[in-house]
Order: sequence, then structure tokens, then C-alpha cells
Amino acid sequence: MEPVTASVPDFGNAEMGVSKDNSVEVEQFRSRVDEIFHKVDELEQKVNEVEQFYLNASKKQQSSSKGSTIGKERDKEKHVPSIKKQQQDASRREAAAAKRMQELMRQFGTILRQITQHKWAWPFMQPVDVKGLGLHDYYEVIEKPMDFSTIKNQMEAKDGTGYKNVREICADVRLVFNNAMKYNDEGSDVYLMAKTLLEKFEEKWQSLLPKVTEEEKKREEEEAEAQLDMQLVREAAHAKMLRELSNELYEVDTHLAQLRETVVQKCRKMTTEEKRNLGTAIARLSTEDLNKALEIIAQNNPGFQAMAEEVEIDIDAQSESTLWRLKFFVKDALEGQHKSAASTGGNNNNNHNNKRKKEISDAIAKTAKKKSKKPSS
Repeated sequence: MEPVTASVPDFGNAEMGVSKDNSVEVEQFRSRVDEIFHKVDELEQKVNEVEQFYLNASKKQQSSSKGSTIGKERDKEKHVPSIKKQQQDASRREAAAAKRMQELMRQFGTILRQITQHKWAWPFMQPVDVKGLGLHDYYEVIEKPMDFSTIKNQMEAKDGTGYKNVREICADVRLVFNNAMKYNDEGSDVYLMAKTLLEKFEEKWQSLLPKVTEEEKKREEEEAEAQLDMQLVREAAHAKMLRELSNELYEVDTHLAQLRETVVQKCRKMTTEEKRNLGTAIARLSTEDLNKALEIIAQNNPGFQAMAEEVEIDIDAQSESTLWRLKFFVKDALEGQHKSAASTGGNNNNNHNNKRKKEISDAIAKTAKKKSKKPSS
């Protein structure tokens, strides 16, 4: 997306064509132009925001290697859910997922009861009595103590500190037995108890694992769908912003055109000497600015071909509106060239003397010469 720009004449220069009696109007024009520039600044910020959004979206699409089937289908349908519907769908998904997780927790609880009711489970039901048993090096060997009473309390926690999924509980059950096997000697009773119960637990866990995996996959798909919905909502919002920006930019352009025409209508008639000076000044423009000047002429002259290989400019044939618009533009352009040349030590002056500039300059001179010749009496 191109940056927002506005072609606004320098109304500070409008005094060249406005009488002193209209100085108040000139100030009003300046004030209105300042307002327009402020509006353009606001539009630029909005455009940058939209541009950044689509730039980030493009990067995400390029970095994603596995396209989601759901995403592809939804893209085809061009389905854009509303914010309210998206929130409702999210609530339903969360409720359904929570219900499914509760069922998995219940089934895992059954496995846990079977393990804890085993005759060899008693050493693991409560936290290890480190002080009572004189296990002075226990916390040096075991980084995270765990037992079944702690697991049970965390499964029943209602304050948000409990387990989020079955795999977390499974990890702590394994930790109970692995801690015991790590601290106790391999041939000890506690070691053998822990090893036996861990094997029984793993066997039962394998029967529940397919359901856990299925739930995780379903959850991943739901999250991907939710993210797609959110992306579609954002894209719809930015598409709306683009439409609004387009309308606002059109209004700004219209306002500028009206303001420009109002200014030139207030201008006095340009003298013959000013026209001659204008023609000379046009010949001093850079190639880029020269083409812009030709475009100004073409705007009020439908038959004028600004990009033709050969052009003939009749300054005297131009309307007052075109002449003053050219004068405003040429003055600013030459001042810009002068500043640019000063900053570069004048090394770029010869770069403007290309073929097209010479042709147009010759055309202006040729037309002026024709006008100066009068038929003999």
C-alpha cells in the first residue's frame, strides 16, 4: 500500500496572485489547508496500521508449513463470524471441553483408586516423614517430593491451582514411584513395591491413553478454528477500515480540488511578462518536475498529451487557473531543486539536462518565438 500523500498547492505563495484586499481570505485558505494536512496525518496513521496488519498476516502465512483443513474450508466459505457469535462459540467449546476432561479425570480416578488400594501402596499414600525417619539427605536426592494424598488434594482443588489435564496427573503418579526408586536401594522392599506398582499403573494408563490423545487432537483443532475465527474477524475489521479510509481520502481529494479552484479563481489575470517568466522557469525544471508540470496542463486540456514524444506548450493559450497552478508548482519545485543542489554541492545540476527536457524547453521557446512574430503591414 502506498503512503498517503496529498498534492496541495503552497497557499503561502497564493499572495502572488491575490490582492492585498483579499489577505484575510488567504489566511482562511492557509487555515483550511492546515486542517487538511492534519486530516492527512491521521489517515497516514490508519493506513500504516492496516499495512502493518496485512504485513504480519502475510508473514504468518509464509511461516506456516501445514495448512489446516478447517482453515482451507473456512477460507473458501469466506465465513466471518461476528464478535458476539465468536464469544458464544468459544464459551460452548470451553464448556464441552471441560465436560470431556471431567470424564477423562473420572476414568483416571478409577485407575488411581485401583493403584492406591493395592496392598503395597501404603508407603506412598502420605508425604515421606523425612524428619521422623531421619532421612537427612532426602531433599538433596529428591528435587520434588510427591505422594498420593498431594495428588488427591490437587485433583479436588477448586481455586484454579489444580491439574489442567490428565497428563499432569499421570506425570505426578510416575513421580511418586520414581522418587521412591531413586532414593531407595534397588533390592529394598520399597524399591520393589514402587517398581511393581509403576508397571501396573503404566499398563492401565495405556488403556486410557488413546482417549487422552484423541481429546488433545480435538482440543488442538478447536483452538486452530478459534484462531482462524479471530483472524477473520480482524481481517473484516481492517477491510472495513480500508473502505472508510478510501472514502475519507476521496473526500480529502475533493476538498483539495475545490480549495485549489477557489484560490485560482481569486487570482488576478497574469501579465504577459509573468507568462514569459513562467515559460522560462518551466524550462529550468528537473525531468521529474517537468513531467508533473505537463500533467497540470493536461488536467484542463483533454487533448494535450503530456507523455507524447513531442509536445508544444502555448503558455498564452492556457487558462488563468492552469497558469497560476503552474506558477505555484514551479516556484516550489525550483526552490526544492535549489536546496537539493546546495546540499550536494551542485553536482547533480547536469543530471537534469536529458533529451526530454531539451525537447520540451525547445518547444516552449519555439512557441514563444511564433507568438513574438507579427505579420508585416
